[in-house]
Parts: sequence; structure tokens; C-alpha cells
Amino acid sequence: MSFFTSLSGLKNAETDLRVIAHNIANAETVGFKKSSAQFADLVASGSNTDPRRTAGIGATVSAITQDFALGPIEQTGRSLDLAINGDGFLAFANPVSGDLSFTRNGNLQISATGAVQDSLGSQLQAFPVDAAGNPTAAVPVDVTVPLTNAAGSALANVTINGRGTINAAYADGTAVAVGQVALATFASPSGLRAVGQTKWEASGDSGAPAFGNPGIGNYGDLISGALERSNVDLAEEMVGLLTAQRNFQANARAIDTATTISQTVINLQR
Repeated sequence: MSFFTSLSGLKNAETDLRVIAHNIANAETVGFKKSSAQFADLVASGSNTDPRRTAGIGATVSAITQDFALGPIEQTGRSLDLAINGDGFLAFANPVSGDLSFTRNGNLQISATGAVQDSLGSQLQAFPVDAAGNPTAAVPVDVTVPLTNAAGSALANVTINGRGTINAAYADGTAVAVGQVALATFASPSGLRAVGQTKWEASGDSGAPAFGNPGIGNYGDLISGALERSNVDLAEEMVGLLTAQRNFQANARAIDTATTISQTVINLQR
């Protein structure tokens, strides 16, 4: 039994090492949020078990939780880079399925058709606005920047201000607001399902997204020309790496010891 108890510890140490390695690998990934492994003990007990003689039988992974603390904000000077200073996620819709994903990576692009999207082609969700830039609806939609204005002038530049208003400037000097970036918050962000590419999807544990305007209520402010870097602290991860390595080695030694004892007992019984 001690062999399997130590084996569970060995597996948990390997899981811890894997989580830490993932954090370290993404120390430079924009919008990445670090994770940590949580463990719980296992005991052999039942309704008829003497509580004074309850034997422990190892440990198990209880959860791998993500830390959504704000990462460092880095100025890029690029007009289509956005950082969220506070709570909230940018929402993107898959152009084929329409499924929504959420991210803190605000590296935006303009497609050949004028769609505001991320590097994978998913379309940014924004509220429709009137001529003054005020939202006219509470439900976000895909945002597309007209490549020419009513006078036929070509698009010259696209900027996003601190309120999240997307402004299109044209060659004739005119400018028009085409949408306001919608931010999404969740009742339980820790329940979001990671899908890769620093994106998450809503789940039953996270609750449905609640959309709102940047800088209002619990929604963070937008910083144009900046990106949020990974919130991984390499010094902290290296300390965790050493601890997990020691745990792995200790459990491996315990398995060796249990194997030696078992073999000795078998030999004595012959």
C-alpha cells in the first residue's frame, strides 16, 4: 500500500512540475495568466472506521486554478494595441461558428475587408454607436471599419481611445466613430475554460458573460497603444520548480524504499 501512496505523490509532483513549466514557457506571452496546482489528501475511511486509526492513502490533484491578476502594462505605441487596466475581457467571435472567446490580449488588426480582428481572424465584439460615439445597443456585434467614407475617401487610420470608441479617419480629414469596444466580466472567472492562444470560453462554472462599457462600474479602463504582458513571476516559478523537484525526488525515494522492504518480506517468507 505504501508503494501506491508514494506513487500518487510522484504523479502529483509531476503535475506540479508540468504546471510550473507551462507558466515558465509563457512568461513572455501577451495576456497569459499563470496557473497553480492544488492538491488534497486521500484517506481510507468509512462509516465503520475508527477515526483514531484512519490511514492515509496518498494525495490527488483537487484543482488547477488560474490567477487572473493584472500583468505588467507595456507601451507599444501601436494604435490598435489595447490593454485592460482592471477587470474584464475582450470578446471575439469565431467567423465560422460564431462562438465567443475571451482574452486579455489586445493585439488587434484590420482585415482586407475592414473587420477588426485578432491574429487568428476572430472578430472583435463592440457596441454600435451613434455619430457622437455613444452606444446605441447593449448587445455587442462584429465591428467592421468602412474602407471608404461617404465621399469616397480611403481609410487612412484607425484609433481606439480610452473609452473604447473605435474611430476611423479618412484621407479627406474626416473621422467617424464605428463602435465601442465591449468588455465582458464573469461571476466566477476561475471557472473559465482555457482553449489556448491565451483565450477562454464561458462554462457553467464561470457563468454567462456580462457585457459593459470600459471604465464604468466593474469594467476596467482601456489603455490604447499598450499590451498586458504575462503575469508570471519567474523568480517565484523557479522557487516552485525547486520545491516540486524535491517533492518528486522524495516520493521516488519512498517508492524505492517500499520496493526494497516488500522484496525483503517476500524473501523471508520463502
